[in-house]
Formats: sequence, structure tokens, C-alpha cells
Amino acid sequence: MKLDFIDLCNIDVCVMNMRHSRRDPDVSDLLPTVRKRGVIVPVILRPGSEEGRFEIVAGRRRVQAARLACQEEGADPELARLPAAIMAAGDDAAALEASLIENLARLDPDEVSRWESFVRLVKQGRTLEDLSSTFGLSELTVRRILALGNLLPRIRELYRRDDIDATTVRHLTLATKSQQRAWLALLDDPDCHAPVGHQLKGWLFGGQAIPVRHALFDLAAFPGTILGDLFGEDRYFADADLFWTEQNRVIETRRERYLDAGWSDAVIVPPTEHFHQWEYEKTSKRGGGRVYIVVRSNGEVAFHEGYLSRKAADRARRNSGSGATEGKVARPELTSAMGDYVNLHRHAAVRAALIGHGHVALRLMAAHAIAGSRLFRVSPEPQTARSDALRESVETSVGETVFDSERRSVLGLLGFCADDPSVIGGSFEATQDDQENGVARDPLSAVFARLLTLSDKDVLRVVTIVMGEALASGSPVIEALGLHMQVDMANWWEADTVFLELVRDREVLGALLDDVGGSAVAVANAGEKTKVLRTLVQDHLGGANGRDKKDRWVPLWMQFPPSAYTGRGGVPTVDAHALIRADQARGADGTTPILPLAA
Repeated sequence: MKLDFIDLCNIDVCVMNMRHSRRDPDVSDLLPTVRKRGVIVPVILRPGSEEGRFEIVAGRRRVQAARLACQEEGADPELARLPAAIMAAGDDAAALEASLIENLARLDPDEVSRWESFVRLVKQGRTLEDLSSTFGLSELTVRRILALGNLLPRIRELYRRDDIDATTVRHLTLATKSQQRAWLALLDDPDCHAPVGHQLKGWLFGGQAIPVRHALFDLAAFPGTILGDLFGEDRYFADADLFWTEQNRVIETRRERYLDAGWSDAVIVPPTEHFHQWEYEKTSKRGGGRVYIVVRSNGEVAFHEGYLSRKAADRARRNSGSGATEGKVARPELTSAMGDYVNLHRHAAVRAALIGHGHVALRLMAAHAIAGSRLFRVSPEPQTARSDALRESVETSVGETVFDSERRSVLGLLGFCADDPSVIGGSFEATQDDQENGVARDPLSAVFARLLTLSDKDVLRVVTIVMGEALASGSPVIEALGLHMQVDMANWWEADTVFLELVRDREVLGALLDDVGGSAVAVANAGEKTKVLRTLVQDHLGGANGRDKKDRWVPLWMQFPPSAYTGRGGVPTVDAHALIRADQARGADGTTPILPLAA
């Protein structure tokens, strides 16, 4: 590749340029700079089919801006000569990659434009792994972009123009072509409402979106259609009635197996009813325990083995006992008072012995946090978001990605289902022998037994994930931990579109502009509207439109310790920090700080 100055009249659009098939690009943001200083950043060209002519591989917007500037009255003739990096002629795929990489680094193309370019690269022989490594994208992101090919062309165009959002597009990839056409018909009808977002999933599945992971039957033999979404992670049954036919058949078979195995009864609890575990007592098979098969409306089935309602358990205890004769209730071997005596003394002995077994106590506490008990209940932070955009911003962040990867690894350590959304309350993946023999597993005992087989290092991994899942968002303890561990938010977060759109206060936007662009820029634009201020902040964060780029920027509210931009208050992180400061001043004994806090 060599550098040279090329006349505008000798430059054509290359078919390998990712924007070649579109109308003239919008260059209103570039034109003032090009008009005043010319094209500064070299465009990428390659030799054309005719001698002395060149084709644009990357930089069409700069070329278009230069052409418009040259057409203006009194234009500088030097504007017609553009700095260019000239590629060797030949590899079309290399030219397309150069175009896409250059554009990704500048004006971010929409997903549909990426899809068009990726499809052309695939036709040139590039694999999924090639695309992932070349453009620095995860394979999941590349699959997501390529999956847009499942949509009708008009839906892709609606997505390109931002007429429909990403959540709607994701659910439309679950639809058949006929369903997509029916949805477009609803969209065109002024008297109808086309479902969007999460409403669309209910419309596609008739109100029942049943994930494939809840099926008890063999998927290979399922006669119906299974649909996969845009990400290729979640799959659903297209025909809910057919799913329930197969699912109920397996449920009935499993019920018969439980009865054959000697359980007193196997009760199927339908979706319209509830099974509250605290209303039942754990009872062995010999003691008349039943199996409760709980069926949920989303297709999930839970098997609770060895339970009796408290009333039935009391009745069974009164009627049990050796030597009983027909029609006469046998006297129990232990009175209730003696039963309490035995239980309490055994309890006292075990917890005293636990003092010398700290490694056992650690595992026991982890087991209680995961499985719960009547005295110990931990709930995972629900991470409730006000919008799909905010939810996606958190789910795709660096911090959430790293935590989710370790969470899945810990699920495997515990023998839990890999699709469980949380380690807390996770479910064991029953083996085939468990299913056939109806082996009962008390959740708390099973988790504890599993933890006893793990090393201290792995147990600490489990405890870390459980504690992370149970950390309450927005609580002072987040502040305390961030200060104690000296968390640098720049390693875990960077400003995205959702963040910028959520800043709607003009005074705050002015303060942010001062933060990222300096006081001179903030003062010069003090009278601008919020939209202009937001654009200027975005330009500084991305280094766009000639603005100096602000790297590793984190707003004051998100730093550890946090602070505010105004004196108006209303910053939850600052309020939480104040509570931690007050606790530190008092200390555990009135004098000693609880945690070492940053200044």
C-alpha cells in the first residue's frame, strides 16, 4: 500500500465499498471541516479497470464531501486533490474487509449494512471464525448479524431505518415467512396494531412461548417445528398444543414409575394450582411420602419427592408405630417432649462440633444460601430494568459478561442445570438413573454433599458467585465493596447510547461536556440546546468530527468514590457513600474504621 494525492475526477465508487449500493451518503457533519481544511485523513483506493483511475474502498463520505465543497463558488482548487492510501489490485475480499473495518472505526454502520457485507464475505470464502477475528466481534455477534438473512427484505429495511427496534427484530426471526408477511400486513393497516417488543413473542406463539429446555421428551423424535431466535441461544416450540401432548405423555409415564417404585401417591399439580413447599413436610417413602409433580404454564416441570401436607403428616404420625392393631392408635415410642429433647441435644452437639470444622461450616453456609431452609433464605438481585434498551446495555457490558461466564462454570461445579438463571435456587440435572428410579434429593442436603467434594478454591468460587448474585443493586454495601477493592469503573464500563439518551438535564449535560471536552468547549456552547450538547459529548467520547477523544472516561456518579456535578442532590451513589462515611466514622467499636476507604 502506498500514499499519494489523487484528483477527484479520477475516483470512482468501488463495488467492494460497503456503502456502494446506497444513495449518496449524508455528509452534513463532514462538509464544514472539508470546506475549511480539506480531506485530512487519507481515503483507501485501489487501481480501477482503466489506466489512471481508482476506486474507493473506504472513505466514500470524505470523497462526497470534497466533491460538494469543490462545486461551491470560490472553492480552493486544492480541495480536488485527496490524500489516498492505494491498495494493490486483486483480492476483492481483502478490499471489502478494508472497507468494513475502516467504516466500523468511523461512522458506525447499521446492522443491515454489516449483514450485506458479511454475506458477501462469506460468498468470498470467509468463515464465521474469520469474520470474528478480523472485525474484533464475538462469534455470537457475527451469528446475530448473519441471522438477519432470515427476515424478509422489507423488515430488514425497516430495521435499517430504525422504524423497528432490536427486540422486535429478534422476535421476528422466530417467525415463519408467512407470519412475517402477516405482521407486515398488520403494520400497514391503520386500523390494526402490530405487536412489537415482547408482545410480539406472545403474538407469535398464541400467548405461550415454551422454551425447548423444558421438554422432558426426546427432541429428535418431536414431530413439530422448533424455532430459534436471532441469537441462536433460545429455541421455542411453534405448536404449544403438540408440545403439551408429548409433555403430558411423559409426565404420566413418570407418574406410573413413581407408583411402581413404592411411593404412596404421585400427584400432578396443574399450572392453575400452586405447590408451596413450606405447607408440606418432608416425609420418606416408608412414612407414606408422596411425589408432587408441579407443571408450570411455561412447560417447566418440577418433581418434589417425599412430601405430605402438614395435616396428613400429623395424621400419619398418630396412626404410625409398631404393634398397632386394627382400629387402635399405637402409642409412639417417643413423646413429643422427648422428641424435642433428642432433637435439641443433637442440635447442640452438632453445632458445638462444627466449631472445629471451619471448612465444613463454609460449605454449609454456601449450601443454605443456594438451597435455602425454613430459617435461611437468600434471593438473587432481579436486576430490574425500566426498558429493553437498558436491560440489553447491562447484559452486554463487560462486567455482566465476565460474571455470567463464571456463573455458568459454577453451575457445572455444582451439577446444576446449565440454563438455570441463577446459582441461588438452582436445580440439579437428574441423571437417567435418578429419573428411572425416582431417587429423592433434598435440595439442601444434596448441595451440601456436593460442596463437600469440592476443594477450598472451588468452594470460594461458588461463594463468590452466590454473594455476587445476592448483592442488592444501589445498596450502600456496593459502595463499601467498590471502595475497599478500589474498583476502577473504566475497566468495566464505557459510555453507550443508552447512557447518553438518559441524560436529559441541560445543566448536567453542560457539566459532562466540561468534563470530557474542557471548560473552553463548555463555555463556548453554554447556550446550545440539550440535543447539541449531547452530540458534542458523544463526539468527544468517540473522537468524532475533529474532537479530541476522551479515553477511559467515567461520570462522577459512577466512580468510587462518587461525587455530583451540581449542588442539587438526588444522586443515589453519593447518598450511599455518605452512609458508608458515617459508619466508618463511628467504627465497629466507636473508634476503629470498618473498611479502609479511598480519600
